[in-house]
Amino acid sequence: MTATAPRGDAASLLFAAPDRGAVATLTRDLRRDLRRGHPWVFADAVRLPEGLTAGEVVTVRGKDGRPIGKGYADPGGPLAVRILTTESAAGGARALSDLLAARLDRALALRQSLFGGPAANITGYRVINGEGDGLPGLVVDRYGDVLVVKPDGPIAEAFWDLEAVARALGARTGVANIYLRTRSRGGAEGRTLLGEVPDLVSFQEGPARFSADVIHGQKTGFFLDQREHRLRIGAMARGRRVLNVFGYTGGFSVHAGLGGALEVATVDQAGPAIAHAKQQWRDNGLPKDRHEGIAADAFAFLESAAAAGRRWDLIVLDPPAFAPSRKQAPQALAAYKKMVAFGAAVAAPDALVLVASCSAHVSLGELTGVIEEGVAEVKKKADVICFGGQPPDHPYPLACPELAYLKAVYLRLS
Repeated sequence: MTATAPRGDAASLLFAAPDRGAVATLTRDLRRDLRRGHPWVFADAVRLPEGLTAGEVVTVRGKDGRPIGKGYADPGGPLAVRILTTESAAGGARALSDLLAARLDRALALRQSLFGGPAANITGYRVINGEGDGLPGLVVDRYGDVLVVKPDGPIAEAFWDLEAVARALGARTGVANIYLRTRSRGGAEGRTLLGEVPDLVSFQEGPARFSADVIHGQKTGFFLDQREHRLRIGAMARGRRVLNVFGYTGGFSVHAGLGGALEVATVDQAGPAIAHAKQQWRDNGLPKDRHEGIAADAFAFLESAAAAGRRWDLIVLDPPAFAPSRKQAPQALAAYKKMVAFGAAVAAPDALVLVASCSAHVSLGELTGVIEEGVAEVKKKADVICFGGQPPDHPYPLACPELAYLKAVYLRLS
């Protein structure tokens, strides 16, 4: 699809929300936390003035009335202010936009250092990771010659001038095709901001060639945050029978196949995802008879496979977020325990197992605890080989460890 011409010019501000000098006054002493880089002020810690619009710029002041910085506000939400800067509470809209533009340049410089060399052979990665790049609520992913912009909810969408962001990104990266993904109650929505964007976009991830559905797919079309774990699974797969559960479009499966796996099974409840996984297997020139795509509920499949005596040497358990909120953490931990027990039951002697969690509300300690319980439930033992997390294109503020959402535990079972 083709975009209409964006409004404004290259010198326009990067944000669309007004700055009318509104003041948000803290009701708790958060000055040190904010100065150290925590990017959020929750509703129970601040008093917002009446009449704010969604995403409006506010000056944040401490309980003592002294300015701390600027942010943008969500008058009705639990996350009341996303901090934009504590460098100065002064300066007009142009100064703030220039600061954000400098941070955009800084984010691009990091990605250039990570993926700019010819040896990297990676053309699918995160370009901007919101708060981790000092650009709160703004996510941008790259798939080959397409960028996908995804604001974190309607308040971020109200703050950022997404057409201006697209122009700035296009000018700096040379990418002419930019798509906007937004969230709605009915699912994903979107529109083209620049150029032409097809449904499926090809990109390279080391030895693997993938395609992402940037218009209808999950997240921005692919789970880029698991890239390093896919590469590691590929390195571990030679001579092994591999099971990829919650496999989506088969990223782990393709890397396992390219790494020399004897056979690979991909399980996902979504039939279209399995069809895409099969296509990606073929697109990478892998033998059709070494891959089995199974559209089934993961738990039901694992239970029936255990009963049938099926066993695998390398197992990937990478479910969707079981805990969208902290309130759901207990149920999530029970689900992780059940998943691990079922996974361990189909593990061959000395099998390797990757257990991943993208639930920000489940800590690594909690995850390892239920992994231990799940393994013990089927009367097995496990050694931890290593831990993993987010790749370097998904940075987060040191002062905000809750944004370190991705956790990976590599095990050897016995």
